[in-house]
Amino acid sequence: MAGPRDQPEAVEPPAEDPIVEERPDAEAVRPAPSRIAGLRWVEPSREPGVGAAVRSDRASLIAASDESLSWFEKPSSQDYFPMGGITHEHAWASVFAFRELVERIDDPVLLEEQIRYQFDFYESVGSDGQGSVLFTGYYSPVFEASRTRGGPYQYPLYELPYDLVKDEKTGETLGQRVGERIEPYPTRAAIDASGMLAGTELAWLRDQFEAYLVHIQGSAALSLPDGSTMHVGYAGTNGHEYVSVSLLMVEDGKIREDELSLDEVRGYFASHPEDLTPYLRRNKRFVFFHEVSGAEWPAGSLGVKVTALRSVATDKTTFPAGGVTLVVASVPDGAGGFVRLSQFMLDQDTGGAIRTPGRADIYFGIGPDAERIAGGQYSEGGLYYLFLKGERFRAWRDRLPPLP
Repeated sequence: MAGPRDQPEAVEPPAEDPIVEERPDAEAVRPAPSRIAGLRWVEPSREPGVGAAVRSDRASLIAASDESLSWFEKPSSQDYFPMGGITHEHAWASVFAFRELVERIDDPVLLEEQIRYQFDFYESVGSDGQGSVLFTGYYSPVFEASRTRGGPYQYPLYELPYDLVKDEKTGETLGQRVGERIEPYPTRAAIDASGMLAGTELAWLRDQFEAYLVHIQGSAALSLPDGSTMHVGYAGTNGHEYVSVSLLMVEDGKIREDELSLDEVRGYFASHPEDLTPYLRRNKRFVFFHEVSGAEWPAGSLGVKVTALRSVATDKTTFPAGGVTLVVASVPDGAGGFVRLSQFMLDQDTGGAIRTPGRADIYFGIGPDAERIAGGQYSEGGLYYLFLKGERFRAWRDRLPPLP
């Protein structure tokens, strides 16, 4: 995928490089604070530390930034803007400038200075108005499956049904077309009990809980009996609100909240298989899939590849899509403990449970190791968005490639 440095120049570059190679000694003019309800401008004295973030792996950060830039270059990305006081061009230029800074400035001290000089920080107001954001985790599973039903392969994933109606602009599910009317689409329980989706099966899995995990994660790599791999990605939902089965189990006293993890949930259902279907049906949301190429997988809701520990999922009715974020949270260390993470990520995905400014989902990667870590992610932290200051935006926007 081409990055911004592979694009032809649309116009002559400005006489002065917008990257200031000297130590900045003056504040740039700040734009009017964003009118996005979920964000508030952070005074420079309160900006979070980014020392650890600028010293982390740059290759993955540049790769994730390139994915967002490829999305901004699609005309359809303009449908997501303006978002409060942020325009499409402002959001795009902010990612473009950030990517250039990361690639071109090797000195982490100078890079941190330039990020603070060039960007305003906006903080999620969180669930409590104090900036508290609950971070959970997700991953891309790898399971055994078949394109046809037979033997152990009895649990289907379905394609998007013909009678499901979406909003053409946002992709949100409007309901089920019934004659000339649009009615709420049936719930998970109704879909399971009725067999109404017969004939739209995309693949069959060996395990009911694994099939449900594909619904939760939104994509999967499926190992087929002939040795090939089929990749499936999110195509839409029935439009009902997501209900967390694991939190229902905590409420019912099946699992202690301080022991909540995917391993605990999986273990409970292995010991109590009779509870699996009743619990799954209490989540009314149902997810549909389509086959994607391996080169495009795993993809987030923006249609670009997500990157481990560089992609975050948020509510796109609350936050601007595609932009640079700073995530400050505790994450599993893989050895039973937690480590504090301060990491730049790109907002490239959405999630069924990710609603309101107080929720976000960190992408942890592919396969069993990622499952184990993502399944244990449950901590509060801070979420920040970076947008170019007013005069810095004006310096960068003429360097953007032309839209198709």
